[in-house]
Amino acid sequence: MIEITNLSKSFKSHKKEPGLKGSLKSLFRRQSVTKMALKSVNLRINRGEIIGLIGANGAGKTTLVKILAGIVHPTEGSATVLGHIPWERPNEYRRQMSLIMGQKNQVWWDLPALDSFLLLKEIYQIPLDQYKKNIEFLAETLMIKDQLKTQVRKLSLGERMKIELMAALLHNPQVIFLDEPTIGLDLSAQKAVRQFLSEYQKEFSPITILTSHYMEDIKELCPRIAVMKEGEIVFDGPLNQVQKMLGDQKVLTVTSDKSIFKLHVPRESLAYETQQIFQNHNVIDLNIQDPPIEEIIESLMKGGTTS
Repeated sequence: MIEITNLSKSFKSHKKEPGLKGSLKSLFRRQSVTKMALKSVNLRINRGEIIGLIGANGAGKTTLVKILAGIVHPTEGSATVLGHIPWERPNEYRRQMSLIMGQKNQVWWDLPALDSFLLLKEIYQIPLDQYKKNIEFLAETLMIKDQLKTQVRKLSLGERMKIELMAALLHNPQVIFLDEPTIGLDLSAQKAVRQFLSEYQKEFSPITILTSHYMEDIKELCPRIAVMKEGEIVFDGPLNQVQKMLGDQKVLTVTSDKSIFKLHVPRESLAYETQQIFQNHNVIDLNIQDPPIEEIIESLMKGGTTS
């Protein structure tokens, strides 16, 4: 279980003053500015749960993940992961945790992946039988078996991401932090990674926190989401609850002989508004849908109402 209580993190940076005079002044008398990256975050995640962490750049997602992974110390508050305080970095915790950051490499580019895996086997003290079993399962599920003996630098970006996933999951971690795992990948590679993560979650049931700017990652993998804004969690709940927030509205996409436009219409006014559209426009096509999840989440991140 992950238990987070009133977790806060502040960073100090030097205030930059404009112009030559300001630069000279800063050289001798620097002024610091305190920025709150996290503000009293409370969160609880149970075993086997996967949660999507969503927010704009600078919302505090990566800072929270780094604290839980033991890389950053918080300023205030407490957090435990599997009963451990992560920033104390006990070996028992590090053996049960894995952090995967998109386009951040942990395998050696000049070596075949299998050579890096052998080193990780020794670091994590994985028994030989378990190591072989994990290699077989991961390589087969990721469909990367034929590339394991190829120098990593010669692989495509999608293939390298699969190798990184293998390296991160080789020791069967109970907690997985996925920070933008599909960033920069083409659509087919993104789909392959999502499919693998879904199968892995069902097979091993780790606690998983996923941050991503791609809504497809969130929609396909995360039954629960936490939306962050300026260091605070502004929503925490089931993904399908987000869809119900604008359940009394419909989105009409109208294609006329002159233009294409969209309207958000209350459900009870749908018949009337549709009639008005046909009376006032030469309609070629009319599409009626529920509001997309992206719009509701964007509203949450902006602090707007969703009722």
